[in-house]
Amino acid sequence: MAIAHLFKPHDKDLGGGLTVRRLLPAAARQAVGPFIFFDHFGPLDVPPDANHDVRPHPHIGLATVTYLYEGAIDHRDNLGSVQRIEPGAINWMTAGSGIVHSERTPADLKGKPRRSHGLQLWAALPREHEEVAPSFSHTPASAIPTATFAGGEARVLIGSAFGQTSPVATFCETLYLDIRLEAGHTLLLSNLPQEAALYTISGNIALDGEALEPHVMAYLETGIGTRVSSADGARFVVIGGEPLDARRFIFWNFVSSSKERIAAASEAWEAQRYAKIPGETEFIPLPKPPR
Repeated sequence: MAIAHLFKPHDKDLGGGLTVRRLLPAAARQAVGPFIFFDHFGPLDVPPDANHDVRPHPHIGLATVTYLYEGAIDHRDNLGSVQRIEPGAINWMTAGSGIVHSERTPADLKGKPRRSHGLQLWAALPREHEEVAPSFSHTPASAIPTATFAGGEARVLIGSAFGQTSPVATFCETLYLDIRLEAGHTLLLSNLPQEAALYTISGNIALDGEALEPHVMAYLETGIGTRVSSADGARFVVIGGEPLDARRFIFWNFVSSSKERIAAASEAWEAQRYAKIPGETEFIPLPKPPR
């Protein structure tokens, strides 16, 4: 069997009726490759009066990776970036030494019934890049390479696989695949990074003949190929990469190899010393640290 660990989701209420399934960090493992945070939201029918806007908030020491299946989000940050995020695109925001961003419902979708479905991941930056200058990169769906195989296709969102390489730049070996497998077909996953995991978005799959429960993440054993099959068809993602170079501390939206750096970032946010997002006046207050 190629499964080393199974991570079950826990529900996290983000407010406004938006609940996500959170898979990382997990009790068994803090991260899979550089990915230290994994949220799956939806598919959700959003009523016209719902408010799922995420007000301005800060990050350090990580990159946010946003990928949608349905819906749209308006991204704004204190660098002046303004970007509509739509299904199929990869949006990589490097927080580094510190960035502030907001994620809001586009004006043309407000007050209307709509659908929301997607993933947001965080990639912890290598220690040598934790304080890199912040930046934002948008890669449209049309620029993401797709590989076809008997019984399905794989979109190479980040990294290299199936003879394709994503244009998304990273700071270390990183893999992120969106795979669709048709009913009755099997796919052999091999040559994966040192750390890798699989998560089902929809449908049902089996790994080497053992059924995987929906919305459970399977952390895969190193160096062993995995046969993924689906009786009825499925969509799943594969994530991974090289292991983190040190333990990371996490508080709220801050990730760092240094507790002192997180304390300094928290104090700076509480004092509102971060640069503001043009046109934004709201912000999310610093939460109280856990006792």
